[in-house]
Order: sequence, then C-alpha cells, then structure tokens
Amino acid sequence: MKEILIYPTYFPCIAQMAAAAQADAVVLELEDNYQKQTYRNRTYIAHNNGRLLLNVPVKHATDGNRQKTKDVVVENDFDWQKQHWRSIQTAYRTSPFFEFYEDELAPFFSEKVAGLQTHNLRIFKVLHDLLGMEVPITTTTEYYRSPAQQDLREMVNARREKKYELEPYTQVLEAHHGFLPNLSVLDLLCNEGPNALHYLEKQKLAFI
Repeated sequence: MKEILIYPTYFPCIAQMAAAAQADAVVLELEDNYQKQTYRNRTYIAHNNGRLLLNVPVKHATDGNRQKTKDVVVENDFDWQKQHWRSIQTAYRTSPFFEFYEDELAPFFSEKVAGLQTHNLRIFKVLHDLLGMEVPITTTTEYYRSPAQQDLREMVNARREKKYELEPYTQVLEAHHGFLPNLSVLDLLCNEGPNALHYLEKQKLAFI
C-alpha cells in the first residue's frame, strides 16, 4: 500500500488506525481549516449502555472567519480531562490490558492541554508506539486539495461516517450490549493488547 493522508484525531477510531497500520507511510494533515462535528475533537468508547461520546470542548472563532485547526484552543473552564479519564477507567478497568497501558495514557488527562492539534499529534504518536507500529509518520506543510497521497481525510467526518466491515473481537462490556464496531482504538488496545496490531493489519477496508 502507498502513503495515506489522514487527520490526527482525538484517540482515532479503529478503521483509521487500521488504514495507518497497513500503509507504507502516514502523512498527517496539519494545514486544514477546522470544522465542527468531526473526529478532530471527539471519539467513542464502550459504556454499559452502548457507545459513549467523549468530546473535547474547543473555543470557536468569534469573528465568523474560518479557523485553522492548528490554531484551535481547547476550552479548559471545566475539567473535561478528569471526566474523560473517569469514563475510560470505568469502561476498561476490568479489561485484560488496561493496566498495561494506563501509565502511558494517564498524562493525556492530567497535563493541561492548550492546542487541540498538538494534543492529537501527541496522542497519535503514543498510540503508534503502544501498538508497536513501525510505519513512518510525517506531517504536511501546506494544504493540497488533490494530494499525492491516498486521501483518507474524509474519515474524520462524523456526520457522513462510512460503515466499515471490521471483524469482531472480545469486548469487556459485550455482555451488556453486544459487539460495538469501530470505537476508539483505545477499546481494541485495552481488550486485545499486543494482538491489537495484528488485528489492525488484517482488517479488509474497501478503500485500500
């Protein structure tokens, strides 16, 4: 597979990380305009009642002009990080591998966050290491409407999300609501541990 172009998102979904794991190289888009209702600032994890949305609050431009994602500032007037971490602990503390990754994940929810994009880049690189991925990562320096890479930037769109045929794996909360596909890769990591990379590499994505 060739190079792919994707957005760094907040704890990316399994399909996006599967595409990254199967690529020869990953280019992360840093020169885009920010759009609402995308996975730039949201992700889904498991919950007793089904999928639970974790949303990072951001400060929107007040002058009506478009805002670059790299300029988007996180809203820290309330402790959303503590709330997210508590939800993740509730969801995965009894999963087989949460304890194995807890120390690497915890700083994302205790260290103050300023810029959304910087936060997402740190998350992607840590997940890359925790999964054991060896795919090289670079970033863009300008925005291209028709990039040289395979353009998978549309995967960020939460309003027009595609249905991905992902294989089921054992989820710790599956007895409550059945298998939940394409959650944050955190779900896969906590439930599958070292096998998560093998899972990502063997998924058949129609667009690849």
